[in-house]
Amino acid sequence: MLTRPIIRPATDGDVAGITEIYADVVLNTTATYEIVPPSHDEMLRRLAAVTSAGYPYFVVVDPSPSPEMTHTVLGYAYVSPYRPRPAYRFTVEHSVYVSRDARDRGIGRLLMEAIISECETMGFRQIIAVIGESGPDNLSIRFHEKFGFQHSGKLKGSGYKFGRWLDTTFMQLSISGGAQVPADPESIPEIQFQRQLKEQSETSRRLDKAPKATP
Repeated sequence: MLTRPIIRPATDGDVAGITEIYADVVLNTTATYEIVPPSHDEMLRRLAAVTSAGYPYFVVVDPSPSPEMTHTVLGYAYVSPYRPRPAYRFTVEHSVYVSRDARDRGIGRLLMEAIISECETMGFRQIIAVIGESGPDNLSIRFHEKFGFQHSGKLKGSGYKFGRWLDTTFMQLSISGGAQVPADPESIPEIQFQRQLKEQSETSRRLDKAPKATP
């Protein structure tokens, strides 16, 4: 009997499993346009970059793995800024990856539900999915459609992997009222933005007060 998977925030101890899952995706699919699998240290750095900036990063783990399993991580998901410009602060891009050995167990659904819920709690308004090789039978597109993601555009021939040109599909989910209601001044992205403005202002004042070198 399969044990019930557990979803929780990712830790450094999960990176070995995350690295293994992503390496398989890089080498065998067009779900990512990376060509060379990142190292364990690089994936550790990426995890730290996401979590230190306050964005969610989840893993689903098997509490009772079978002896042949090399790790307990069944899948992982995270969000990151869609673009670095501050006007995009209410928009995030997400990624969801599931181990080849854990397909058809609802792992992707658990991760997507957690990501959407956390983004709503934090006050984001748009979640963007960037999907490679966008054919009519693309499983990722159908998966996102089940959660209400809408098609918002396509970049034709924008990727090249495995010796062929790939289209890239953009899908978008509006949450917490999307663009239909004003921005929330108490939301996490707005609080972080105002804090950054204050820090930049204080830095500018200190520089203005610093002694000027005599020419």
